[in-house]
Amino acid sequence: MGISKTEHFTEEQNEVAKLMKALSHPARIAIVEYLLSVDTCICNDIVDEIKLAQPTVSQHLKELKNAGIIQGEIDGKAICYCINPDTLKKMEHFISEIFRKIEKQKSCC
Repeated sequence: MGISKTEHFTEEQNEVAKLMKALSHPARIAIVEYLLSVDTCICNDIVDEIKLAQPTVSQHLKELKNAGIIQGEIDGKAICYCINPDTLKKMEHFISEIFRKIEKQKSCC
């Protein structure tokens, strides 16, 4: 398998790819949707909601946090997670640009 040549792409392209990759699992989408519905919560709340094992949920939370999609704050022995709105605004901008450009196109091929 070849090495990805990320240096050939813009910083924005690499950042959007990282975000999309982090969201490319249905469990992570479910976690984001849950966090959007409750504002903040701890890992055990998520485990109860999406019915996955705690270590599995923790791994998905780690991927989302590494991508900057969520953020966590230590609250006693637990970490309280919430959505990082700045990151989602970057995704919103990218997706909005796609739809803006599609609307301007006269034909597909």
